[in-house]
Amino acid sequence: MTLEQLRVFVLVAEHLHMTRAAERLHMTQSAVSASVAALEASCGVALFHRVGRRIELTDAGAGFLPEARAILARVEAARTVLADFSGLKRGRLALKASQTIANYWLGPLLYRFHVLYPEIELSLSVGNTAQVSAAVLEGEVDLGFVEGEVNEVLLARSPIPGDRLVLVVAASHPWVGRERIGPEELLDLPFVLREAGSGTRQMFESALARAGIAPDRLKVVLDLPSNEAVLSAVIAGAGATVISDLVARSELAAGTLARLPLSLPPRSFYALRHADRYHSRAAAALLELARSAGDGAGAV
Repeated sequence: MTLEQLRVFVLVAEHLHMTRAAERLHMTQSAVSASVAALEASCGVALFHRVGRRIELTDAGAGFLPEARAILARVEAARTVLADFSGLKRGRLALKASQTIANYWLGPLLYRFHVLYPEIELSLSVGNTAQVSAAVLEGEVDLGFVEGEVNEVLLARSPIPGDRLVLVVAASHPWVGRERIGPEELLDLPFVLREAGSGTRQMFESALARAGIAPDRLKVVLDLPSNEAVLSAVIAGAGATVISDLVARSELAAGTLARLPLSLPPRSFYALRHADRYHSRAAAALLELARSAGDGAGAV
């Protein structure tokens, strides 16, 4: 059993497709198949069912997958420790961020980090708050960046400057121009919201609860999985939404959206790291930059 065989097994198990795994690994499909076969031979057990053109994990394969991931995570942690001795001249940082942060806030910060530490390799994936938290817990990434509340004892949270939520509608909406909107009046509006599990949705529902309004009383006409989908539906007239001012900024400036006068508190973003795993100098340097980022991406 080799580390390369473990990497191949994990990618095949995640995709359940030899060709897709081969593309991710920059290997030929025959080399991937040979690696899996060699691992199965060394273990003396089948890890996959071959069902026609499909493959499925056997019980042994499903049980082995978290152990293989854990081994690879420990190897990456060991590499990180050694890379720190190079004084931030070499190394890798794997990151995962929620959509708002990844698409509207994090890019300038990562560019600034790259200018300071050009030999540190950065990788970024995107998910909602729940998915980011899970990736940090599983050791798939070194740092996570989220907007939502996370209550997990194994995750260390560091607040960083964030954004503010705003209530917006299409520019043609009849409520545009109103001077005041009370919380109870929100029940008269149809809403387009991000999916459950997103930080934006969590904070809006928390603000409603503090105002004495049960979130399930809202008329939610659409639950959508991305900020862009939410904005396009609102611009088309589907309803109102509460979303990050970073996300809405360009459409507000263009006049396709209008902001309604509802006061919502500013929110911090949070950097997440596993409390029991090694915290590299590269991760610490990125967090220090994030804490000094100011109000949103414009100050980065």
